[in-house]
Amino acid sequence: MAVFVVPFLSKIYSALILIVGFIVVYQTRNRNNEVLLVAAYLVGAEVFLRMTGGNFNNEYVKFAVTFFMLMGMFYSNFSSIGLIYCFFLVLLVPGILMTTAVADPSVDIKKALFFNLSGPVCLAIASIYTIKRNVLFSDFQNLIVAMGMPVITTTVYLFLYNPSVKDVVTGTQSNFETSGGFGPNQVSTILGLGMFVFFSQLILFSKSKILMILNASLLIFITYRGLVTFSRGGVITGVVMICCLLFFLYRSSNAKGRSKFITVFAVTALMGVGVWTYSYFQTSGLIEKRYANKDALGREKKDRLGGREEIMDAEIKIFLNDPVLGVGVGLSKFKRLELMKEEAASHNEITRMLSEHGVFGIFALLILFITPFILYINNRQHLYFLSCFVFWLLTINHAAMRTAAPAFVYALCLLSVKIKIPEKTEITNG
Repeated sequence: MAVFVVPFLSKIYSALILIVGFIVVYQTRNRNNEVLLVAAYLVGAEVFLRMTGGNFNNEYVKFAVTFFMLMGMFYSNFSSIGLIYCFFLVLLVPGILMTTAVADPSVDIKKALFFNLSGPVCLAIASIYTIKRNVLFSDFQNLIVAMGMPVITTTVYLFLYNPSVKDVVTGTQSNFETSGGFGPNQVSTILGLGMFVFFSQLILFSKSKILMILNASLLIFITYRGLVTFSRGGVITGVVMICCLLFFLYRSSNAKGRSKFITVFAVTALMGVGVWTYSYFQTSGLIEKRYANKDALGREKKDRLGGREEIMDAEIKIFLNDPVLGVGVGLSKFKRLELMKEEAASHNEITRMLSEHGVFGIFALLILFITPFILYINNRQHLYFLSCFVFWLLTINHAAMRTAAPAFVYALCLLSVKIKIPEKTEITNG
Protein backbone atom coordinates (compact mmCIF):
# COMPACT_ATOMS: atom_id res chain seq x y z
CA MET A 1 0.00 0.00 0.00
CA ALA A 2 2.87 2.33 0.83
CA VAL A 3 4.55 1.66 -2.53
CA PHE A 4 1.24 2.19 -4.34
CA VAL A 5 0.92 5.63 -2.73
CA VAL A 6 4.62 6.57 -2.99
CA PRO A 7 6.14 4.55 -5.88
CA PHE A 8 9.73 5.63 -5.12
CA LEU A 9 9.59 3.57 -1.92
CA SER A 10 9.98 0.51 -4.15
CA LYS A 11 13.61 1.49 -4.86
CA ILE A 12 14.28 1.84 -1.13
CA TYR A 13 12.59 -1.48 -0.43
CA SER A 14 14.68 -3.13 -3.14
CA ALA A 15 17.94 -1.78 -1.73
CA LEU A 16 16.95 -2.66 1.85
CA ILE A 17 16.42 -6.33 0.99
CA LEU A 18 19.99 -6.47 -0.28
CA ILE A 19 21.50 -4.48 2.60
CA VAL A 20 19.59 -6.23 5.41
CA GLY A 21 20.20 -9.60 3.78
CA PHE A 22 23.94 -8.95 3.60
CA ILE A 23 24.07 -7.85 7.25
CA VAL A 24 22.16 -10.95 8.41
CA VAL A 25 24.42 -13.34 6.49
CA TYR A 26 27.58 -11.50 7.57
CA GLN A 27 26.61 -11.53 11.25
CA THR A 28 25.50 -15.18 11.30
CA ARG A 29 28.33 -16.42 9.06
CA ASN A 30 25.58 -18.37 7.29
CA ARG A 31 25.40 -20.91 10.13
CA ASN A 32 21.79 -21.86 9.30
CA ASN A 33 21.84 -21.27 5.53
CA GLU A 34 20.57 -17.72 5.89
CA VAL A 35 21.58 -17.05 2.28
CA LEU A 36 18.78 -19.36 1.18
CA LEU A 37 16.22 -17.37 3.15
CA VAL A 38 17.45 -14.08 1.68
CA ALA A 39 17.50 -15.52 -1.84
CA ALA A 40 14.02 -17.00 -1.40
CA TYR A 41 12.66 -13.62 -0.29
CA LEU A 42 14.31 -11.89 -3.27
CA VAL A 43 12.79 -14.43 -5.66
CA GLY A 44 9.33 -13.90 -4.17
CA ALA A 45 9.68 -10.11 -4.36
CA GLU A 46 11.16 -9.86 -7.87
CA VAL A 47 7.94 -9.42 -9.85
CA PHE A 48 6.65 -6.85 -7.36
CA LEU A 49 9.92 -4.90 -7.67
CA ARG A 50 9.81 -5.03 -11.45
CA MET A 51 6.16 -3.94 -11.75
CA THR A 52 6.73 -1.01 -9.36
CA GLY A 53 10.09 0.12 -10.79
CA GLY A 54 12.09 -1.05 -7.77
CA ASN A 55 14.58 -3.10 -9.77
CA PHE A 56 17.83 -1.31 -10.56
CA ASN A 57 17.96 -3.33 -13.80
CA ASN A 58 16.09 -6.31 -15.22
CA GLU A 59 18.68 -8.82 -14.00
CA TYR A 60 18.98 -7.28 -10.51
CA VAL A 61 17.45 -10.18 -8.55
CA LYS A 62 19.34 -12.83 -10.55
CA PHE A 63 22.60 -11.04 -9.79
CA ALA A 64 21.60 -10.64 -6.13
CA VAL A 65 20.72 -14.34 -5.77
CA THR A 66 24.01 -15.29 -7.43
CA PHE A 67 25.90 -12.98 -5.04
CA PHE A 68 24.28 -14.49 -1.94
CA MET A 69 24.91 -18.04 -3.17
CA LEU A 70 28.61 -17.20 -3.62
CA MET A 71 28.60 -15.60 -0.19
CA GLY A 72 27.08 -18.78 1.23
CA MET A 73 29.81 -20.88 -0.41
CA PHE A 74 32.46 -18.63 1.11
CA TYR A 75 31.13 -19.24 4.63
CA SER A 76 29.79 -22.79 4.30
CA ASN A 77 31.73 -24.39 1.43
CA PHE A 78 29.95 -26.69 -1.06
CA SER A 79 29.87 -30.32 -2.18
CA SER A 80 32.40 -31.43 -4.78
CA ILE A 81 29.47 -33.00 -6.69
CA GLY A 82 28.45 -29.43 -7.49
CA LEU A 83 31.28 -29.30 -10.00
CA ILE A 84 28.86 -30.91 -12.46
CA TYR A 85 27.24 -27.47 -12.69
CA CYS A 86 30.63 -25.90 -13.35
CA PHE A 87 30.80 -28.23 -16.34
CA PHE A 88 27.31 -27.00 -17.28
CA LEU A 89 28.72 -23.44 -17.37
CA VAL A 90 31.70 -24.58 -19.46
CA LEU A 91 29.27 -25.98 -22.04
CA LEU A 92 27.87 -22.46 -22.49
CA VAL A 93 31.28 -21.01 -23.47
CA PRO A 94 31.23 -21.98 -27.19
CA GLY A 95 27.93 -20.11 -27.60
CA ILE A 96 29.49 -17.05 -25.94
CA LEU A 97 32.49 -17.20 -28.29
CA MET A 98 30.14 -17.42 -31.29
CA THR A 99 28.40 -14.23 -30.14
CA THR A 100 31.59 -12.28 -29.44
CA ALA A 101 32.84 -13.17 -32.93
CA VAL A 102 29.91 -11.31 -34.52
CA ALA A 103 30.97 -8.04 -36.10
CA ASP A 104 27.45 -6.74 -36.75
CA PRO A 105 27.22 -3.29 -35.09
CA SER A 106 23.43 -3.61 -34.75
CA VAL A 107 23.90 -6.39 -32.19
CA ASP A 108 24.41 -5.24 -28.60
CA ILE A 109 26.65 -8.13 -27.54
CA LYS A 110 26.79 -7.17 -23.86
CA LYS A 111 23.00 -6.93 -23.61
CA ALA A 112 22.51 -10.20 -25.50
CA LEU A 113 24.88 -12.06 -23.17
CA PHE A 114 23.46 -10.64 -19.95
CA PHE A 115 19.83 -11.14 -20.97
CA ASN A 116 20.26 -14.76 -22.03
CA LEU A 117 22.93 -16.00 -19.62
CA SER A 118 21.94 -14.39 -16.31
CA GLY A 119 19.30 -17.10 -15.75
CA PRO A 120 21.50 -20.15 -16.51
CA VAL A 121 24.41 -18.68 -14.50
CA CYS A 122 22.10 -17.97 -11.54
CA LEU A 123 20.79 -21.55 -11.76
CA ALA A 124 24.30 -23.04 -11.87
CA ILE A 125 25.68 -21.03 -8.93
CA ALA A 126 22.58 -21.66 -6.80
CA SER A 127 22.76 -25.38 -7.65
CA ILE A 128 26.43 -25.60 -6.67
CA TYR A 129 25.49 -24.16 -3.27
CA THR A 130 22.42 -26.32 -2.65
CA ILE A 131 23.48 -29.69 -4.04
CA LYS A 132 23.51 -32.31 -1.24
CA ARG A 133 23.30 -29.59 1.42
CA ASN A 134 21.47 -30.98 4.47
CA VAL A 135 18.38 -29.12 5.68
CA LEU A 136 15.49 -30.11 7.92
CA PHE A 137 12.05 -30.21 6.35
CA SER A 138 10.91 -27.51 8.81
CA ASP A 139 13.75 -25.24 7.62
CA PHE A 140 12.87 -25.99 4.01
CA GLN A 141 9.30 -24.94 4.72
CA ASN A 142 10.65 -21.65 6.08
CA LEU A 143 12.28 -21.08 2.68
CA ILE A 144 8.96 -21.74 0.95
CA VAL A 145 7.20 -19.25 3.24
CA ALA A 146 9.97 -16.67 2.67
CA MET A 147 9.17 -16.91 -1.05
CA GLY A 148 5.44 -16.72 -0.40
CA MET A 149 5.31 -13.62 1.80
CA PRO A 150 6.27 -11.13 -0.96
CA VAL A 151 3.67 -12.81 -3.19
CA ILE A 152 1.05 -11.51 -0.74
CA THR A 153 2.55 -8.05 -1.28
CA THR A 154 2.30 -8.52 -5.05
CA THR A 155 -1.32 -9.69 -4.83
CA VAL A 156 -2.38 -6.75 -2.65
CA TYR A 157 -0.67 -4.35 -5.07
CA LEU A 158 -2.57 -5.93 -7.98
CA PHE A 159 -5.83 -5.36 -6.13
CA LEU A 160 -4.96 -1.71 -5.45
CA TYR A 161 -3.85 -1.20 -9.06
CA ASN A 162 -7.02 -2.76 -10.42
CA PRO A 163 -9.76 -3.34 -7.82
CA SER A 164 -12.49 -4.04 -10.41
CA VAL A 165 -11.59 -6.85 -12.79
CA LYS A 166 -14.99 -6.66 -14.50
CA ASP A 167 -14.27 -3.13 -15.78
CA VAL A 168 -11.04 -3.92 -17.64
CA VAL A 169 -11.52 -7.43 -19.07
CA THR A 170 -12.80 -7.12 -22.64
CA GLY A 171 -11.08 -10.02 -24.44
CA THR A 172 -9.31 -13.33 -23.88
CA GLN A 173 -5.75 -12.11 -24.39
CA SER A 174 -3.31 -11.73 -21.47
CA ASN A 175 -4.37 -8.65 -19.52
CA PHE A 176 -1.85 -6.01 -18.43
CA GLU A 177 -4.43 -4.10 -16.38
CA THR A 178 -5.11 -7.05 -14.08
CA SER A 179 -1.34 -7.72 -13.95
CA GLY A 180 -0.35 -4.40 -12.40
CA GLY A 181 0.71 -2.94 -15.75
CA PHE A 182 3.51 -5.52 -15.98
CA GLY A 183 3.99 -8.67 -18.07
CA PRO A 184 1.07 -11.05 -17.33
CA ASN A 185 3.34 -14.05 -17.97
CA GLN A 186 5.74 -13.18 -15.15
CA VAL A 187 2.92 -12.11 -12.81
CA SER A 188 1.06 -15.36 -13.45
CA THR A 189 4.27 -17.33 -12.82
CA ILE A 190 4.89 -15.87 -9.36
CA LEU A 191 1.21 -16.10 -8.40
CA GLY A 192 1.22 -19.76 -9.44
CA LEU A 193 4.19 -20.29 -7.13
CA GLY A 194 2.25 -18.46 -4.40
CA MET A 195 -0.68 -20.81 -4.90
CA PHE A 196 1.60 -23.75 -4.17
CA VAL A 197 3.18 -22.06 -1.13
CA PHE A 198 -0.11 -21.36 0.62
CA PHE A 199 -1.67 -24.66 -0.36
CA SER A 200 1.25 -26.45 1.31
CA GLN A 201 0.83 -24.18 4.34
CA LEU A 202 -2.88 -24.96 4.43
CA ILE A 203 -2.63 -28.75 4.44
CA LEU A 204 0.66 -29.24 6.30
CA PHE A 205 1.13 -26.36 8.72
CA SER A 206 -2.31 -25.04 9.69
CA LYS A 207 -2.28 -26.10 13.34
CA SER A 208 -5.27 -24.00 14.34
CA LYS A 209 -8.57 -22.88 12.80
CA ILE A 210 -7.28 -19.30 12.54
CA LEU A 211 -4.23 -20.43 10.55
CA MET A 212 -6.43 -22.64 8.42
CA ILE A 213 -8.76 -19.77 7.56
CA LEU A 214 -5.82 -17.42 6.94
CA ASN A 215 -3.97 -19.79 4.60
CA ALA A 216 -7.17 -20.76 2.78
CA SER A 217 -8.06 -17.08 2.28
CA LEU A 218 -4.59 -16.27 0.93
CA LEU A 219 -4.74 -19.28 -1.39
CA ILE A 220 -8.13 -18.24 -2.76
CA PHE A 221 -7.12 -14.57 -3.17
CA ILE A 222 -3.85 -15.41 -4.96
CA THR A 223 -5.51 -18.02 -7.20
CA TYR A 224 -8.22 -15.57 -8.24
CA ARG A 225 -5.73 -12.85 -9.14
CA GLY A 226 -3.64 -15.41 -10.99
CA LEU A 227 -6.61 -16.52 -13.08
CA VAL A 228 -7.64 -13.00 -14.08
CA THR A 229 -4.19 -12.16 -15.49
CA PHE A 230 -5.47 -14.35 -18.36
CA SER A 231 -1.96 -15.81 -18.61
CA ARG A 232 -2.45 -19.55 -18.30
CA GLY A 233 1.11 -20.80 -17.84
CA GLY A 234 1.70 -19.77 -14.23
CA VAL A 235 -1.71 -20.92 -12.97
CA ILE A 236 -1.47 -24.31 -14.69
CA THR A 237 2.05 -24.69 -13.27
CA GLY A 238 0.77 -23.94 -9.76
CA VAL A 239 -2.00 -26.54 -10.12
CA VAL A 240 0.45 -29.19 -11.36
CA MET A 241 2.79 -28.43 -8.42
CA ILE A 242 -0.11 -28.92 -6.00
CA CYS A 243 -1.02 -32.23 -7.66
CA CYS A 244 2.61 -33.40 -7.34
CA LEU A 245 2.64 -32.52 -3.65
CA LEU A 246 -0.64 -34.37 -3.05
CA PHE A 247 0.75 -37.40 -4.88
CA PHE A 248 3.89 -37.45 -2.74
CA LEU A 249 1.92 -36.99 0.48
CA TYR A 250 -0.55 -39.74 -0.44
CA ARG A 251 2.25 -42.13 -1.39
CA SER A 252 4.16 -41.53 1.85
CA SER A 253 1.11 -41.78 4.15
CA ASN A 254 -0.09 -44.86 6.02
CA ALA A 255 -3.59 -46.33 5.61
CA LYS A 256 -5.11 -43.99 8.23
CA GLY A 257 -3.49 -40.94 6.63
CA ARG A 258 -4.67 -41.95 3.17
CA SER A 259 -8.27 -42.17 4.35
CA LYS A 260 -8.07 -38.49 5.34
CA PHE A 261 -7.07 -37.58 1.80
CA ILE A 262 -10.67 -37.91 0.67
CA THR A 263 -11.44 -34.85 2.79
CA VAL A 264 -8.35 -33.00 1.49
CA PHE A 265 -9.25 -33.72 -2.15
CA ALA A 266 -12.88 -32.71 -1.57
CA VAL A 267 -11.99 -29.41 0.11
CA THR A 268 -9.36 -28.62 -2.55
CA ALA A 269 -11.81 -29.35 -5.37
CA LEU A 270 -14.53 -27.28 -3.68
CA MET A 271 -12.17 -24.28 -3.31
CA GLY A 272 -11.09 -24.64 -6.94
CA VAL A 273 -14.67 -24.71 -8.22
CA GLY A 274 -15.55 -21.73 -6.04
CA VAL A 275 -12.65 -19.58 -7.31
CA TRP A 276 -13.30 -20.58 -10.92
CA THR A 277 -17.03 -19.78 -10.65
CA TYR A 278 -16.34 -16.36 -9.12
CA SER A 279 -13.73 -15.62 -11.82
CA TYR A 280 -16.20 -16.73 -14.49
CA PHE A 281 -18.81 -14.20 -13.38
CA GLN A 282 -16.25 -11.41 -12.81
CA THR A 283 -14.96 -11.83 -16.37
CA SER A 284 -18.40 -12.40 -17.93
CA GLY A 285 -17.39 -15.90 -18.97
CA LEU A 286 -14.25 -14.80 -20.84
CA ILE A 287 -11.96 -16.76 -18.49
CA GLU A 288 -13.62 -20.00 -19.62
CA LYS A 289 -13.03 -19.04 -23.26
CA ARG A 290 -9.40 -18.21 -22.51
CA TYR A 291 -8.69 -21.65 -21.06
CA ALA A 292 -10.67 -23.26 -23.88
CA ASN A 293 -8.36 -21.40 -26.32
CA LYS A 294 -11.15 -19.32 -27.83
CA ASP A 295 -11.43 -15.62 -28.61
CA ALA A 296 -14.04 -13.30 -27.10
CA LEU A 297 -16.59 -14.38 -29.74
CA GLY A 298 -16.09 -18.05 -28.90
CA ARG A 299 -14.08 -18.93 -32.03
CA GLU A 300 -11.28 -21.49 -31.72
CA LYS A 301 -7.83 -19.89 -31.97
CA LYS A 302 -5.37 -21.34 -34.48
CA ASP A 303 -2.45 -21.49 -32.04
CA ARG A 304 -2.67 -22.90 -28.52
CA LEU A 305 0.41 -21.24 -27.05
CA GLY A 306 -0.08 -17.58 -27.89
CA GLY A 307 2.22 -17.58 -30.92
CA ARG A 308 5.01 -19.45 -29.13
CA GLU A 309 4.74 -22.40 -31.53
CA GLU A 310 6.10 -20.30 -34.41
CA ILE A 311 9.06 -19.16 -32.32
CA MET A 312 9.80 -22.72 -31.19
CA ASP A 313 9.55 -24.04 -34.77
CA ALA A 314 11.91 -21.32 -35.97
CA GLU A 315 14.42 -22.11 -33.22
CA ILE A 316 14.37 -25.82 -34.10
CA LYS A 317 15.04 -24.91 -37.76
CA ILE A 318 17.94 -22.70 -36.64
CA PHE A 319 19.34 -25.60 -34.61
CA LEU A 320 19.09 -27.97 -37.59
CA ASN A 321 20.99 -25.44 -39.71
CA ASP A 322 23.77 -25.04 -37.08
CA PRO A 323 23.58 -28.20 -34.95
CA VAL A 324 27.14 -28.25 -33.59
CA LEU A 325 27.91 -24.79 -32.21
CA GLY A 326 24.55 -23.08 -32.62
CA VAL A 327 24.24 -19.49 -33.77
CA GLY A 328 25.54 -17.93 -30.54
CA VAL A 329 24.01 -16.56 -27.34
CA GLY A 330 21.23 -14.07 -28.04
CA LEU A 331 21.53 -14.32 -31.81
CA SER A 332 18.58 -16.64 -32.44
CA LYS A 333 16.34 -13.57 -32.17
CA PHE A 334 17.99 -12.07 -35.24
CA LYS A 335 17.96 -15.38 -37.12
CA ARG A 336 14.24 -15.69 -36.39
CA LEU A 337 13.75 -12.22 -37.84
CA GLU A 338 15.04 -13.60 -41.15
CA LEU A 339 12.73 -16.63 -40.98
CA MET A 340 9.57 -15.09 -39.50
CA LYS A 341 9.97 -11.45 -40.59
CA GLU A 342 9.09 -10.58 -36.99
CA GLU A 343 11.38 -9.86 -34.03
CA ALA A 344 10.37 -11.70 -30.87
CA ALA A 345 12.25 -12.86 -27.77
CA SER A 346 12.24 -16.59 -27.04
CA HIS A 347 9.79 -17.85 -24.42
CA ASN A 348 11.19 -21.37 -24.37
CA GLU A 349 14.55 -21.98 -22.74
CA ILE A 350 14.88 -25.48 -24.19
CA THR A 351 14.56 -24.52 -27.86
CA ARG A 352 16.66 -21.39 -27.20
CA MET A 353 19.47 -23.56 -25.79
CA LEU A 354 19.31 -25.78 -28.86
CA SER A 355 19.37 -22.94 -31.39
CA GLU A 356 22.03 -20.85 -29.64
CA HIS A 357 24.31 -23.55 -28.19
CA GLY A 358 23.82 -26.47 -30.57
CA VAL A 359 24.96 -29.88 -29.37
CA PHE A 360 26.59 -28.24 -26.33
CA GLY A 361 23.12 -27.02 -25.38
CA ILE A 362 21.82 -30.60 -25.53
CA PHE A 363 24.52 -31.80 -23.12
CA ALA A 364 23.85 -28.83 -20.83
CA LEU A 365 20.13 -29.64 -20.74
CA LEU A 366 20.85 -33.31 -20.03
CA ILE A 367 22.82 -32.27 -16.92
CA LEU A 368 19.86 -30.20 -15.73
CA PHE A 369 17.35 -33.00 -16.36
CA ILE A 370 19.27 -36.00 -15.05
CA THR A 371 21.19 -34.71 -11.99
CA PRO A 372 18.16 -34.00 -9.70
CA PHE A 373 16.71 -37.48 -10.27
CA ILE A 374 20.01 -39.22 -9.56
CA LEU A 375 20.21 -37.32 -6.25
CA TYR A 376 16.57 -38.07 -5.43
CA ILE A 377 17.33 -41.81 -5.24
CA ASN A 378 18.88 -41.18 -1.80
CA ASN A 379 16.73 -38.15 -0.98
CA ARG A 380 13.23 -39.63 -0.66
CA GLN A 381 12.21 -37.38 2.24
CA HIS A 382 12.23 -34.36 -0.07
CA LEU A 383 8.42 -34.10 -0.37
CA TYR A 384 8.65 -30.98 -2.54
CA PHE A 385 11.19 -32.44 -4.99
CA LEU A 386 8.84 -33.12 -7.89
CA SER A 387 6.86 -29.90 -7.34
CA CYS A 388 10.07 -27.83 -7.53
CA PHE A 389 11.32 -29.69 -10.60
CA VAL A 390 7.96 -29.33 -12.37
CA PHE A 391 7.89 -25.59 -11.61
CA TRP A 392 11.29 -25.16 -13.29
CA LEU A 393 10.41 -27.36 -16.27
CA LEU A 394 7.01 -25.82 -17.03
CA THR A 395 8.16 -22.25 -16.38
CA ILE A 396 11.13 -22.40 -18.76
CA ASN A 397 8.73 -23.70 -21.42
CA HIS A 398 6.38 -20.70 -21.31
CA ALA A 399 8.37 -17.87 -19.70
CA ALA A 400 12.01 -18.89 -20.34
CA MET A 401 14.19 -17.59 -17.50
CA ARG A 402 13.01 -13.98 -17.42
CA THR A 403 12.93 -14.09 -13.61
CA ALA A 404 15.13 -15.74 -10.99
CA ALA A 405 12.29 -18.00 -9.78
CA PRO A 406 12.87 -21.04 -12.05
CA ALA A 407 16.63 -20.95 -11.41
CA PHE A 408 16.30 -20.80 -7.63
CA VAL A 409 13.41 -23.27 -7.34
CA TYR A 410 15.36 -25.73 -9.50
CA ALA A 411 18.26 -25.45 -7.05
CA LEU A 412 15.88 -26.32 -4.19
CA CYS A 413 15.40 -29.77 -5.84
CA LEU A 414 19.02 -30.55 -4.98
CA LEU A 415 18.83 -29.96 -1.23
CA SER A 416 19.11 -33.05 0.98
CA VAL A 417 15.94 -32.76 3.06
CA LYS A 418 15.46 -34.66 6.31
CA ILE A 419 12.26 -34.90 8.34
CA LYS A 420 13.10 -34.59 12.03
CA ILE A 421 10.93 -36.87 14.15
CA PRO A 422 10.89 -35.98 17.89
CA GLU A 423 12.03 -38.60 20.42
CA LYS A 424 13.31 -40.97 17.73
CA THR A 425 16.91 -41.56 16.84
CA GLU A 426 16.15 -43.16 13.51
CA ILE A 427 14.93 -41.08 10.59
CA THR A 428 12.41 -42.98 8.52
CA ASN A 429 11.07 -42.23 5.07
CA GLY A 430 8.35 -39.58 5.30
